[in-house]
Amino acid sequence: MLTHVLLSFVVVTGQIACAASQCLSNESLNAEFARIITGDDSATTYSIDGSCCQETICGLGCPEEVEPPSQGFGIAVMLAIAVFVLVGFASVFVVRGKSENYFVAGRSLPLWVVTATLASQSLDSNAILGNVDLSYKFHFFDGAVLPIGLGLSLILNGLFLARHINEDNALTLPDVFAKRYGKVVEVMASVCTIISFLCLLAGNLVGMGVIISYLLDITKEAAIAISAILVLLYTVAGGLFSVAYTDVMQAAVGWIGSITFAFYMIRNSKLSAPPPSIGYPSYIYPDDSTCAMYNGTACTEDPTLCCYNEALWCPGGIGSDNCVLDNGAYPIGDQPVFNNQMSDPHSLFPFPNAIVFNWATIFVLGFGNLAALDFQARCMASKTPRIATIGCLLAGMLTFLVGVPFSYIGAITRTFYGPDTARAAFEADSCHVALALPTCALWLPDPNAFIKLLTHEAPAFLGGWCLIGIVAASMSTCDGAILAMGTVFSHNVVRNLGSFFPFVSEKLITDKNLLNVARVASVPLTIISALIASFYQQTGYLLIVAFDVVLASVVVPLFGCFYTKKPSPLAAFLAILTGAIVRVTLEFALPKDGYLLAPYKGDDFLDYGTAASSLFPPFFDLPAADLWDSSTEQCEQPRVEDWTGVDSLAAPLAGLVVFVIVQFLERNGPLINFAPDGLFAGYLKDSQKVAKELDEDFTEKHFDDDPTAAR
Repeated sequence: MLTHVLLSFVVVTGQIACAASQCLSNESLNAEFARIITGDDSATTYSIDGSCCQETICGLGCPEEVEPPSQGFGIAVMLAIAVFVLVGFASVFVVRGKSENYFVAGRSLPLWVVTATLASQSLDSNAILGNVDLSYKFHFFDGAVLPIGLGLSLILNGLFLARHINEDNALTLPDVFAKRYGKVVEVMASVCTIISFLCLLAGNLVGMGVIISYLLDITKEAAIAISAILVLLYTVAGGLFSVAYTDVMQAAVGWIGSITFAFYMIRNSKLSAPPPSIGYPSYIYPDDSTCAMYNGTACTEDPTLCCYNEALWCPGGIGSDNCVLDNGAYPIGDQPVFNNQMSDPHSLFPFPNAIVFNWATIFVLGFGNLAALDFQARCMASKTPRIATIGCLLAGMLTFLVGVPFSYIGAITRTFYGPDTARAAFEADSCHVALALPTCALWLPDPNAFIKLLTHEAPAFLGGWCLIGIVAASMSTCDGAILAMGTVFSHNVVRNLGSFFPFVSEKLITDKNLLNVARVASVPLTIISALIASFYQQTGYLLIVAFDVVLASVVVPLFGCFYTKKPSPLAAFLAILTGAIVRVTLEFALPKDGYLLAPYKGDDFLDYGTAASSLFPPFFDLPAADLWDSSTEQCEQPRVEDWTGVDSLAAPLAGLVVFVIVQFLERNGPLINFAPDGLFAGYLKDSQKVAKELDEDFTEKHFDDDPTAAR
């Protein structure tokens, strides 16, 4: 719970400086504070020069500034990026102008490379940086759902799809749709997956950009642009060979550095989570155990209650060197994990719990990621179907092993940059009944808290190693996303334009120029992602949006490719259309206030209101007349209502129902007789034709040599 330091100990009465400021939106309450602060009954304004609103209004000290990071961190990270880029460029000599080498690495990747590249795609900046950011701002499972969902998707892919994808001998995931459903569904799936990966790439550019921005002291927009250019250059040069082998290096550096840092901090941090607050003068302890922990004394107003021991902890008064206090943010202490967070919506009381959204996130990532272009490209590039399957399973377990421990770092980060520290910032114009705070109720988390933990609190070597690991994770996913989008756009969209528009030559793209078109297409797609990243600047959010798109549209017909006897082009077409329409409709039809919190009952699911009173919170040892009574001076708080997550689950369900119904109705024949060589007729791409001819060749020879083999 966030609280005040006793206002009368820190406010300075006296003259009003030249520049007056308004900290509160309520003019009458603002004037009331002006009279208290200045001691002038006629005052209507006050100054915060040399101070801040949270100190002037609430008595909380202004947030302490954190020194800029050592230049060594920036140098180390940029050197690591340079090495990764050089390795990527070196692989251009392996491609040798062959599209199959560029797109699927010659279908030659061994198990250790497949495992490393799949895990590298999964363990991106969302699973590490986004994970810690969310678990720091909220709690453990708010971050942990990211690696849990990503790891689950790899395991599901290994169990149900990887073998089939590899056996299809496709260059891209939409090729799988083309073979069963025809060109219309192929292009629809291509558009959906490209939109998805624009968001995925944007999320990782944000992760990489945030680190570069902080270390080099440049704007985030400039850092995102630099990140996009560097990754684009080596990806376009070497294709999947450059992606695969830089992924291996990035995995070796990133995983080891990240997991070493995580376990070191978990093992060696003095505190795994913020302890019960020691408080400040006149602070009332919530229970006997906290009182005993800090040798509390009997309160003045009610001697049966236990209060902060000022003689012991602050003998020289607030502001003296021998004064130990905090903000009273955790009356009973915090925990690294609340085990019931995923089962009880009120487990984090007095704070709300995004339980619906967290479960939806696991589902979206677990199933939506099955249509991830980069995941499936590595399955296609695997040397054998067995390698593709085992690689997915191993990569999924690695994602759990490396990603989930980082969720524990959120609580550790709060011990250094949380609401009970001298670095904490609060919104003065906020109140909350559940927190019993008439002002300064809303804590404003530091967006760079985790990076500051790495550069200021952790051992320098481990902090730098982890920073390089996060950048490596971002680069490994960025390059895979760029390659996947460029390949799909050129191979599955542009190459089919002639079938939809007669004035476009069907020979616009040939096997000879396919590789160059893919490289050129990667440039505008990367620019679009960089613009999205610059606008949103959120890692975990963009990851969820990315796979929300494909879960709503293409995942159902993807399973239909391999788990129906005769996949129906009409069923796939209508399923994609239905899922997309339902998803877009519910995006605007469902109530969404932006908090991602379903409207459960209880005060913990009330939004913050504006400042309600100039009186003290009720847990101060003061006369009752000086304490805030929320029943008379109400904190106007609307109930949160955000059904985000419900739409993510409803859209694929609607698509599944439509797909199953159409498949059932067509069990004895098609409902619509499409032309055998039309846009809804399945067809083989060149790579699939070659594979089929080789299989038929082998079968004929085998049967000729052994007449019994056909039996």
